Amino acid sequence: MPSKSKRPPAHSVSRPASSKEEKAATTSGLPLPVVVTANDLVPSHEAKWDPERELGYPGEFPFTRGVYPTMYRGRLWTMRQYAGFGSAAESNERYRYLLARGQTGLSVAFDLPTQIGMDSDHALAQGEVGKVGVAIDSLEDMQTLFNGIPLDRVSTSMTINSTAAILLALYVAVAKQQGADLRRLSGTVQNDILKEYSSRGTYIYPVRPAMRIVTDIFAWARNEIPNWNPISISGYHIREAGSTDVQEVAFTLGDGIAYVEAAVATGLAVDDFAPQLSFFFNAHNEFLMQVAKFRAARRLWARIMSDRFGAKDPRSMMLRFHAQTAGSSLTAQQPENNIVRVALQALSAVLGGCQSLHANGLDEALALPTENAATIALRTQQIIAQESGVANTIDPFAGSYAIEKLTNEIEAGARAYIEKIDALGGMLRAIETGFVQGEIQKAAYEYQQSVETGEQVVVGVNRYVAAEEHPIPTLRMDPEIERSQVARLKSLRERRDIAKTQAALAEIERRARSGENLMPAILTAVESFATVGEISDALRRAFGEYQESVVI
Repeated sequence: MPSKSKRPPAHSVSRPASSKEEKAATTSGLPLPVVVTANDLVPSHEAKWDPERELGYPGEFPFTRGVYPTMYRGRLWTMRQYAGFGSAAESNERYRYLLARGQTGLSVAFDLPTQIGMDSDHALAQGEVGKVGVAIDSLEDMQTLFNGIPLDRVSTSMTINSTAAILLALYVAVAKQQGADLRRLSGTVQNDILKEYSSRGTYIYPVRPAMRIVTDIFAWARNEIPNWNPISISGYHIREAGSTDVQEVAFTLGDGIAYVEAAVATGLAVDDFAPQLSFFFNAHNEFLMQVAKFRAARRLWARIMSDRFGAKDPRSMMLRFHAQTAGSSLTAQQPENNIVRVALQALSAVLGGCQSLHANGLDEALALPTENAATIALRTQQIIAQESGVANTIDPFAGSYAIEKLTNEIEAGARAYIEKIDALGGMLRAIETGFVQGEIQKAAYEYQQSVETGEQVVVGVNRYVAAEEHPIPTLRMDPEIERSQVARLKSLRERRDIAKTQAALAEIERRARSGENLMPAILTAVESFATVGEISDALRRAFGEYQESVVI
């Protein structure tokens, strides 16, 4: 009989020469050995790497491996397609189109005037109505947007921040008109104002009054719509602004700490509201980094909620998150390449344990997605879910030396940033002084420099460039949309009970000055057909407007 082969001793196993000394680096600047071993996982202050402490089991603290015991074996992630453009009627048609093709949740994009509290007939809104999202001025628009869609049977995410309280009130008003049980409403309003000051820019009010609106929503939603997530703390836009992956985790969780502190300061008990907090992250290009990033964020948040805030309810320690593929990574050149980018990014979010996911359209570097592009993006998610098999095993990368090394490095780097923020006096102060903005700007500049020099390859842009580009169909907005929207708004103002509307607006301003919860008054106002701009103006009179800090 042939003799059994023996495994050679570890020192004689073939491997790349000098592999211990050679290093690679991620785009976040994290050093990574070319070959990672178990020894690379041992923290400097520990004798060994403890998988029980660092990983645990899915659904158990510190939730590194996922927030639910069965993850996708029990239920797939919610498949959303971020959509909204033109008029409410057109967006309603797109929602019905996507739902008919298997989408399992709605994700609403609003135009810029709606995001910054200006009605469609405002002078500064000219040329922007319905361009990057749907135009919503009043309850009539919201009724049209969700016409024929039962709100107690669909999960809806709304990407809205400065005017989040108003859009949430409009949504609730429509649900009431449908006869829905408000306690069954499910979904998320982004309502993350802090990242607007650091990385996005659709703010209205000064930081501290804006934070007061956020916590008013927390308190009101807890009682009125308990299954609704009253905030989606967003790292997505931080990453889109040019941050590193480590900064995305650090500044997102730093914002989360500020929201928890603000809510506790109003008298809310942490376990009364923390289970409904949710997060929103960017699924970017570096595949292994993204998987590790989501796992690191979960573990760090669990430890923050337990150690820093004394949370007792395990749900308060769970970081549940929505992911969106990286819009900033898409290229106008060779746009079909974006299908591949989006597929890999979406897969990283799934392997990282997301609870819901949006996949970008291949044409989004050029325009809002066409129906065909949106369908391809949705099919990408469905193929991952139904054909790839990755949903059958929970956290399949757990124990990978490379993944665990990156998970540890991201958590350590994010924790170091949070300690710096604490030393500055907290996240609000770090934003007011420009620290966060400056760090993001520096990272964005360094990345762009690496693209310009060719050190960072972007296929089709600085390498493998096509001699001739082939144009693809794109979505175009009809100028008539803006004219029609303004005409509908004018008609509403002529038909409504103006005395009732003015009384409701006066009550909002009174509450803003008195410190009473704003949400009941805002709901009354939208039901009396006050507009988004009018309600925002009432709050502007009470709070003033934010003046941006100059970062040098």
